[in-house]
Amino acid sequence: GTMSVGLAFSRTLVDEWRRSGVTDAFLSPGSRSTPLAVALAERLTTHVVLDERCAAFSALGMALASGRPTVVACTSGTAGTHFHAAVVEASQAGVPVIVCTADRPPELHDVAAPQTTDQTHLYGRAVRWFAEPGPPDAATASAWRSLAARAVGEATGHVPGPVHLNLAFREPFLADDATSGPPGRPDGGPWHRTGGAPGPADPPADVRATCMQADRPLVISGHGAPEGLTLDGVPVLSDHRGPLTATVAHWDLLLRDPGFVRAQVPDLVVRAGMPPASKALAQWLTRLDVPQIVLAPGGQWTDPSRTATWMLTAPTRLTLTGENGWADAWSSAGDTAGGAVDAVLAAHDEATEPGVARRLFATLPADSTLVVSSSMPIRDLESFARPRHDVRVLANRGVNGIDGVTSTALGVALTGAPATLLIGDLALLHDQGALTGLVDREVDLELVVVDNHGGGIFSFLPQAGALEPDRFERLFGTPQPLNPEALLAAHGIDHVAVQTGVELDRALAEAHGRQGVRAIVVRTDRASNTAVHDELSGAVAVALGS
Repeated sequence: GTMSVGLAFSRTLVDEWRRSGVTDAFLSPGSRSTPLAVALAERLTTHVVLDERCAAFSALGMALASGRPTVVACTSGTAGTHFHAAVVEASQAGVPVIVCTADRPPELHDVAAPQTTDQTHLYGRAVRWFAEPGPPDAATASAWRSLAARAVGEATGHVPGPVHLNLAFREPFLADDATSGPPGRPDGGPWHRTGGAPGPADPPADVRATCMQADRPLVISGHGAPEGLTLDGVPVLSDHRGPLTATVAHWDLLLRDPGFVRAQVPDLVVRAGMPPASKALAQWLTRLDVPQIVLAPGGQWTDPSRTATWMLTAPTRLTLTGENGWADAWSSAGDTAGGAVDAVLAAHDEATEPGVARRLFATLPADSTLVVSSSMPIRDLESFARPRHDVRVLANRGVNGIDGVTSTALGVALTGAPATLLIGDLALLHDQGALTGLVDREVDLELVVVDNHGGGIFSFLPQAGALEPDRFERLFGTPQPLNPEALLAAHGIDHVAVQTGVELDRALAEAHGRQGVRAIVVRTDRASNTAVHDELSGAVAVALGS
């Protein structure tokens, strides 16, 4: 019979990935990807996801949670274009994903062959590396293992991210396999071993002097914040995704209070990792007239406010010591704000969106993972959830999209750890494909869906006051007629709907105690949600003023 060099090639790539520690692949089925699909299923745990966008975001979620590269593969044609959103997120969030698009061989391009489009550099500058080795040929077998090992090395380098392999295959895909791939290293290791980033180094002299002189230093920590900080008496404002736990609760609410901001002025700000979502923080940083040290070891220029005095892209050791009472003033103000938040929420019988974020985060079992959607959920978590060091928080804040959030959570849950997702109705609708067959996967995933019939964040933006209500609602409120409960029921997902705080607490206690896939739908109202946010800010201001 005819030999299938494509299968030998694919088996060689997959074996090499196994040697580099890759364990999982996500596959969207098709014909042109047949040799790769068969090889993946032979050697890796392979998750079949029909919708390419869902497959790519699931691969992203697993790589985000595990830190290991995942593989995502599809057929030719429009298939690869549906990976693009997740590729962009992986690029800006620094997540290692090996993206494999199958392609038709050169002789089938530009002749109107079906399912054929130009996939060369399909993702532009969003990938760390692009390779197009051409249709497999036994004559180039000596390069196969290098190609696979390099893909891992490029994805996990100093600035991790996605790589794209565009793999052309000729038929036959699965004929008698008379050719075997070249052998790997005899010790079972990868063909190329790649080195990581250097450890923390001492700072430049002027940076060290500035740190020593500061009496009221402040640290802002976000996702990907580096090691190397030694802190004593220093307030830490961290989003819940940062490796440093915040020492100040509700700092977002504190920064909205003019009196507090006037009274507590730092003389040095150190910003570590990705910026938190808080708008109040971003505006405050722009107004501050103090030195700012930005630690950005991921290689990204993390300075949206353009206020960095020093931008340190190599891991750096810094020691900061605050004067007596400086850190306490911040943390006690945070506790005061928390008391005001509790008092306001206790006076509401109905479940509120700030209350959902606060109660959910407080009641999550230790060592669980919370995936939080962009838009309102991550902001409510930042403002209203008390800090915890024993719950891991993940979010797609590279580009902040709401397009693949459920799939991302599925990828996190497929690592085998229990996961909870906090998501709005619009983001749930955006990623319906992730619900397909979800109950048949062996995952422990709890969905908490805030249903306010549309896009709640726009009610907080100037558009809400500038447009007449009907036009605002059509263009920005994005009311949607689909009931999330019906959507969950259609996919066979166990769910309960709640409207009051008491019902919410009961539902959370029950859902946290179960396994498998289950959901809570919290019905809220957009207009009263804006009002309760205003009420909370007002109560915090009064409490701080007293």
